[in-house]
Amino acid sequence: MKLLSNKTGRKAKRGAILAGLTALALLPVAAPAQTVAVPTAENPFGLPEDVTIFGKADPDRRTATAVVNGYVITGTDIDQRVALVTAASEAPIADEELLRLRVQVLRNLIDETLKVQAAEQIELKVTSEEVEQTYQQLAAQNFGTQPEKMDEYLLSIGSSPASLKRQIEGEIAWENLLRRNIIPFVNVSAEEVNDVIERLNEAKGTDEYRLGEIYLSATTENRATVLANAQAIMQQLQQGGSFVAYARQFSEASTAVVGGDLGWVRLGQLPPPLAAAARQMQAGQLRGPIEIPGGFSIIYLINKRQVLMADPNEAVLSLKQISIAFSPDVSDAAAEAKVNQFADFVQSLRGCGDVEAGAAAIGAQVVSNDQLKAANLPEQLRSIVLNLQIGQTTPLFGGVEEGVRVLMLCGRDDPEDAGAPTFAAVMDQIEQERINKRAQRYLRDLRNDAYIEYN
Repeated sequence: MKLLSNKTGRKAKRGAILAGLTALALLPVAAPAQTVAVPTAENPFGLPEDVTIFGKADPDRRTATAVVNGYVITGTDIDQRVALVTAASEAPIADEELLRLRVQVLRNLIDETLKVQAAEQIELKVTSEEVEQTYQQLAAQNFGTQPEKMDEYLLSIGSSPASLKRQIEGEIAWENLLRRNIIPFVNVSAEEVNDVIERLNEAKGTDEYRLGEIYLSATTENRATVLANAQAIMQQLQQGGSFVAYARQFSEASTAVVGGDLGWVRLGQLPPPLAAAARQMQAGQLRGPIEIPGGFSIIYLINKRQVLMADPNEAVLSLKQISIAFSPDVSDAAAEAKVNQFADFVQSLRGCGDVEAGAAAIGAQVVSNDQLKAANLPEQLRSIVLNLQIGQTTPLFGGVEEGVRVLMLCGRDDPEDAGAPTFAAVMDQIEQERINKRAQRYLRDLRNDAYIEYN
């Protein structure tokens, strides 16, 4: 896949690297499917990311080590990098699938090594201070005032600080190489930008899609192996693996640095096989592996909207959360009775004005927020809330451990229609697409010129 989100390229320096690494490191921490979230400005109700709605013979079988232009990649390197990915998966990984993942990780480590070496050859060596600064920023984001816990966490999942720092070094080196050898030679004319803006205006009201992609290149010779690897990745994603983490580790598109996020695209911008799949998808769905020219893609539909039209996810909502809690030793029968009482109470509500008095009578808690953006709601709840009328509630959700809740819609301010993208934004988008194409060719040249010995 050759499209590139405008989050990458010229502007995807340390911030994009840090954002992608944050997703990689944070996601494995949440072990249970539903956890009690801490209320924040963006999530005032403390809603969990994953809610429960009430109701409805191999050529790669070899020792996975290599020497790349004299640099040794050890089995420990591979084990620790695999751990960064598999820690995000809730389901156990079969031995055969784990072997395929290890082989793919080895390929990624080889590419990472080539990038670091290429940067050093043209005196763009990444300093240890740069790596440490990014690592400490990431630790502070994840662990606040106790950044030293980052080391403990990585060791606890079978990885190491050194492994993550090597990944940071590879990404900074690649950004440096692109800025030196690719970006200065990419030019976009004003006529091209104006043509795109004109086509966008003509397409107003048609659908566009925000997609994540994991792209694996393949040749005639290794097609079967790459397909097997893609199928293994797809299976892990379906079992709860983090798409962002797998995209960062396995995707060969330069959007890997931002977790595979392509940004907003229209079907005409996609290869026909991907366009056909995206057209049938709903937000939150995965499809793949899909064969496209040059390899295979796994795609994830993050969201969908209409070109130049108001995005409902930008609506500002006024909500009341009504919830009940359970004592740690509550029996199943008592919990069921309390849930039934709560459901009857919710059913009896006739609007937001009824909530506080009635909730007090049954021991329920009420939290209000009148400035919550729809995009900040968990995915399973967002579409439900956006389809509510004023005074209506969601189905009950949650459980005994974190409490049972509903959300009531008390107001909604929809955004105005989106205007045409700016000239600068369109130019940046075109530039990033061209940078991505050249970057892929550059990496192929590095591979072709390398001396790689497998053990």
